[in-house]
Amino acid sequence: MTATAPRLGPATATPVRLLLVTATLLTLLGTVLSGTASAHAALTGSNPKDGAVLATAPKDVTLTFSEQVAMGNDSIRVLDPSSKRVDTGELQNLCSGNIIKYGVALHAGLPDGTYTVAWQAVSADSHPVAGAFTFSIGAPSSTAVELPEEEAGGGLVGTLYGIARYAAYAGFIVLVGGAAFLLACWPRGAGERPMQRLVVHGWLTLTAATLAMLLLRNPYTGSGELADALDLGGLKAVLETKIGAALVSRLLLLGAAALFVAVLFGAYAKRAVGGGDAGGVDAADAGEGAKETSDLTFGLAVGGTVVAAGIAATWALSEHASTGIQPTVAAPVDVLHLLAVAGWLGGLVAVLVALYRTPSVERTAVLRFSRIAFVSVVVLALTGLYQSWRQVGSWSALTGTAYGQLLLVKVGLVVVLVGVAWISRRWTAQLAESAAPEANAEAEAETKAEGLASDDEEADAGADAGADPESDPESDVPAGSERAAQLARQKAAVATARRKRVRDADPARTGLRRSVLAEAGIAVVLLAVTTVLTSTEPGRTEEEAARANGGAQEAAAVPDRPVDFTLPFDTGGSTDGKGTVRLSIDPGRSGANTLHVWVNRPDGRPLDIPEVKVAFTLTAEQIGPLPVVPDRIATGHWSANSIQIPLPGEWQIQITVRTSDIDQTTVDKNVKIG
Repeated sequence: MTATAPRLGPATATPVRLLLVTATLLTLLGTVLSGTASAHAALTGSNPKDGAVLATAPKDVTLTFSEQVAMGNDSIRVLDPSSKRVDTGELQNLCSGNIIKYGVALHAGLPDGTYTVAWQAVSADSHPVAGAFTFSIGAPSSTAVELPEEEAGGGLVGTLYGIARYAAYAGFIVLVGGAAFLLACWPRGAGERPMQRLVVHGWLTLTAATLAMLLLRNPYTGSGELADALDLGGLKAVLETKIGAALVSRLLLLGAAALFVAVLFGAYAKRAVGGGDAGGVDAADAGEGAKETSDLTFGLAVGGTVVAAGIAATWALSEHASTGIQPTVAAPVDVLHLLAVAGWLGGLVAVLVALYRTPSVERTAVLRFSRIAFVSVVVLALTGLYQSWRQVGSWSALTGTAYGQLLLVKVGLVVVLVGVAWISRRWTAQLAESAAPEANAEAEAETKAEGLASDDEEADAGADAGADPESDPESDVPAGSERAAQLARQKAAVATARRKRVRDADPARTGLRRSVLAEAGIAVVLLAVTTVLTSTEPGRTEEEAARANGGAQEAAAVPDRPVDFTLPFDTGGSTDGKGTVRLSIDPGRSGANTLHVWVNRPDGRPLDIPEVKVAFTLTAEQIGPLPVVPDRIATGHWSANSIQIPLPGEWQIQITVRTSDIDQTTVDKNVKIG
């Protein structure tokens, strides 16, 4: 028998089972983390502000977001201290240009007290966002409003939705990467049952996960109740959204993918497996058959690429890439990124299955995949660099935000994965160098197994079957009998065991199997981190929201303390035109305060003047001037009770001192009020 191409033999399936268990555990971990991750649209401003104390009731409440959101009439609710709704329930779309603002009108005549604003929306990249804040009219009061403790998209529904998201990514990677490996690297593998099951399971996983996400979408972005997954009205509302359209489009594309899989494992598998044996076939017929096989391969490659790109686009056009800066560039880049991930990691899973579960895989198939994996890594590096810049935007966001930190973890895992892949390439090269002698050894083993069995081989076969080979020789067994079939199976088992011993004796194959298994394990962790990353607010968005709220946050950090300062004045009058004015505000925070003003001569004695006025201006929020006319308490002393400072921040305080009918001046000072 002539020497056949060197092959990689099967081994125990225990490492594969261990990998699947590890994948399941990491899936649960990833979904738990993703359920608590921040959403992608951020509230950048509101009117009234959080914690504001207003002198009079506002006419409406408005919210400003960092990106486009989807809201309904019940998305903004304003509740009084007794938890009764005081808004009209009609959403106002106040968006203009790049300003994303929504509001709701309030009923007239609201009494004093603390009011709660609870809001919920869906960001443009399909993730639910929610929050709440309070403001007060007149003075703060106790409130009976109880807000849900769970974050938007959390709880059981959030966990199930996260599992479905992870499964969808995994199914896509296995489906696309496995099919690409068979078409580009190992056409004969299309006839192997384990490879067929791998790709079909990828299709089934992606389809089931997409259906689950479609049903869970309504409770995931709304009530959070699992029973609402069967609400037809909610499902109809989901279908009218961008993510609903993307999920339906994915299901339609999966129908085309099913046809692709059927052809791949039907007509293509028959031609790929039988095409190598052209003995007894006319040369013209063989050439025509080769052309048909080539045309079928080309058609599957083109059609499969289009379908795979379309499925990838259902993510790109409904999640991160569809919002933020440069969406027209980000969407195709995201598609390329997903296809490169599938080509690398999905092909890696296919190689792993081929190494452990199939009778043999050609050395040339591993070499071809090694080259494809290298190209995929280059594409991943380029597209990932662009995506990182787009989503992070600065070095501070890379280290100071949850998204940036997760991205660093992902980059670290990719570096480790590339390192292990380099080791696999080394083993593959050694496998190529040792291919010829091993092929001869394998051919010799197959020749012995297929020839007449030797005495020790017959003894081994008889022992396995519980029969004596001398009393039941093969020559006495009628052809086509049950005993003949049993002996044929025993011979095949002996030949397989012999081939396995020959292959396992090669350290290059053993090293390759172990390194590929390590690659697949790291890939499982990488996919879990990626799933969490897609549910985390981008660093650029988080920093922009922080900058938008920076003034208020800085002011809120000012400790509560009385504001007390002294300023000199000079009205220009000939008599008692000079002196100092001292102002005190207690307790020096937003809300009700007590104001005291003292006016003294240069020598420190009280100065009795006709009038003192005070005004407050918050330039950053364009509030004011808010005038205050204090009452005269004693010589050189004025006071005002319950003056309202609506917001914390850096206020400009102007003090007007009039020493005669025509002589007056205004002095001012900027102070921080917490």
